[in-house]
Amino acid sequence: MTATLLKQGRLAFLSRWLQQGTKLIANPRRNFYLYSPEPFHPIPDKDPEWKTAEEAVKVITSGMRVFVHGCAATPTVLLDAMTTFGKEAKLHNVEIFHIHTEGNAVYTEPDCEGIFRSNSFFIGANCRKPVNDGRADFTPVFLSEIPHLFRRKILSLDVALIQVSPPDNHGFCTLGPSVDCTRAAIQNAKYIIAQVNPNMPRTFGDGVIHMSHCDAMVHVTDPLPEISMGECTEVETKIGKFIADNLVHDGATLQMGIGSIPDAVLAQLGEHRDIGIHTEMFSDGVIDLVYKGVITNSKKVIQTGKIVSSFAFGTKKLYNFMNNNPFVVMCDVAFVNNTAIICQNPRVTAINSCVEVDLTGQVVSDSIGTRMYSGVGGQVDFIRGAALGLDGQGKPILAMPSVTSKGDSKIVPFIKKGAGVVTTRAHVHYIVTEYGIAYLFGKNLRQRAYELIRIAHPDFREELEKETFERLKCMPSP
Repeated sequence: MTATLLKQGRLAFLSRWLQQGTKLIANPRRNFYLYSPEPFHPIPDKDPEWKTAEEAVKVITSGMRVFVHGCAATPTVLLDAMTTFGKEAKLHNVEIFHIHTEGNAVYTEPDCEGIFRSNSFFIGANCRKPVNDGRADFTPVFLSEIPHLFRRKILSLDVALIQVSPPDNHGFCTLGPSVDCTRAAIQNAKYIIAQVNPNMPRTFGDGVIHMSHCDAMVHVTDPLPEISMGECTEVETKIGKFIADNLVHDGATLQMGIGSIPDAVLAQLGEHRDIGIHTEMFSDGVIDLVYKGVITNSKKVIQTGKIVSSFAFGTKKLYNFMNNNPFVVMCDVAFVNNTAIICQNPRVTAINSCVEVDLTGQVVSDSIGTRMYSGVGGQVDFIRGAALGLDGQGKPILAMPSVTSKGDSKIVPFIKKGAGVVTTRAHVHYIVTEYGIAYLFGKNLRQRAYELIRIAHPDFREELEKETFERLKCMPSP
């Protein structure tokens, strides 16, 4: 009897599934999907309309929520057209969601107030002033969890503005150097406008989208934004050497952010072997290590043999390196930054930077006092992933110069008023400055103060000792 009921249930489900399937084929539109539409397979009898940027953005109306592709893939031509159209059409209350973008972000200018309002999940240089002036918003969120905002319909998206590589012979494009949270956005946006650019590298991984999922396409040939790769300072070189010589071991899996300190570490790894890369982002610094045979990814558990990342930002050299290169896999950030994934790799070594650290180990990374500067990003995702490494050999590292550009100590008795703690004192393991390495995990407050004072700039050590006594009512001690 039970078996008969189960069989009837399966047949009923199959019947409903077939009916739904027929409906999908007859009406090949994204909004018929029961769950988030997968942008990979070709949709029968559906092609995007090729338009000018000015024509394409006219679909945007007042009150809409618009997602913008970020970093090196920022669709600046579409954004400029959108801004001009918004002013001419007298739009209002259009919300713009994004991680950090490149370019001038003209939609955040004072004359766009009331028309557009930017909401950053990670603040780029072009949005710092608007956010701190109150003309734009910032949403604190772990990089790994931004896709949840779209997939769980916490933020429903009307339009997605993206940039893609040109369609291949089968109609497939890619999100190039920036998959990150964009894959989740295009799964959930009702209307997709794609800026098609032959300068976008064609990449492997989760960033493949069939052109039939795009509603409009705009052809552009603009070069991608680049970041200048300056020479490392003496301080940065010292920090890089401390980390490379003492904390990065052969066979390690590296995560590093962007900037001079990660570059300084990479520059010191020429004699290492079998280094793997599983990181939220990377830049030019990995290329020479690949060609030297240092980065092989051969010891990794997740995607063995491949560099895994969610976005990349650098120079044209980097984009050329990524183009049609199966050695590099660009993946959804919900996967890349998942601590349960990260911790499976061997000797996970996470190298991140920060703004200031107090004497108990609280780490400020997204703000300078009350002034918002960047965002939560993936720092905690990888700090935890390294700390929870299944092989017990992970290295969660936070690195910074001992003083600011103004000569103030970055190791402080108390964090600045209004500053945000991104990495808590319980998360911290290694803090590195040009004066050495402080290991804080398992240490009490006076031991932490001792370790941090030891790597502070010598000009501030006596003052920090006095402040520690005032705060803890005892002297710092090893």
